[in-house]
Amino acid sequence: MEILIMLAILSTVLGGWGGLNQTQMRKVLAYSSIAHMGWTVIIALINPNLMILSLMIYIMTTLTLFMTLNLSSTTKIKSISNLWNKSTPMTMIIFLTLLSLGGLPPLTGFMPKWLILQELIINNNPTMAIVMALSALLSLFFYMRIIYVSSLTMFPTNNNLKHHWFFTQTKTTNMI
Repeated sequence: MEILIMLAILSTVLGGWGGLNQTQMRKVLAYSSIAHMGWTVIIALINPNLMILSLMIYIMTTLTLFMTLNLSSTTKIKSISNLWNKSTPMTMIIFLTLLSLGGLPPLTGFMPKWLILQELIINNNPTMAIVMALSALLSLFFYMRIIYVSSLTMFPTNNNLKHHWFFTQTKTTNMI
């Protein structure tokens, strides 16, 4: 049991550190999966029901992100900024999903991490909870860096450019 605890903590820390300097979304998501595996292993030892909840939320969130990235053919962080002009809603979905994976409150990914930290403290493991929370900050940092870099490197657009994601005007919308 102690070996699994050490491996879980090591997994969350290495997953957070490994994703810091990545430029490809596949590698970022791979390191994110390593970090989330640590969260899953640590709670599996204490509360298996919470592990299932955490795993289901993680699967739904990553599935949303994978499908959106696949649909937009995004492979690198730099290409997310190009996506803003083509499909702003899709870019916003990517940004919000990344923040949810990082565990930013009040998004969905925060709840399992918060419940896991509470469970660790209830089971008299405050040091482990602190290490897990700090490693989650590493992951949140590289997700926020992706969003920051993507939003700063967006190319300026001409206001006359027709966006494909806008609604077309019909007689009904003109009357409103």
